[in-house]
Amino acid sequence: MNRPDAGKDHPPFAAPWQAQAFALTVHLHQQGVFTWKEWGEHFSGQRHQSAQAGTADAPDRYYLDWVQALEQLLVAKGEADGEVLATLRQAWTDAYLRTPHGEPVTLE
Repeated sequence: MNRPDAGKDHPPFAAPWQAQAFALTVHLHQQGVFTWKEWGEHFSGQRHQSAQAGTADAPDRYYLDWVQALEQLLVAKGEADGEVLATLRQAWTDAYLRTPHGEPVTLE
């Protein structure tokens, strides 16, 4: 479940958020929130959408698809609210855009 280009010359995660998304997915599965089959169906569906859009090989797209699939699965399972996720996503985007380079991103 590593990045497709991971290996000798590439670490499995290019950024901490990718490792966190991976760890969160494993944790939620271990807690019984979803099965690996359910996860695989959502993730492969998201990757297929990116492939159809011609963006599957864009930088960060693998783990962006990972996060989108996780969000969709949690909403489908009734574990998260799609509107709340959208609000949080926008809040983090806004915080990122107003944070000077090199400073930690925080929500107000």
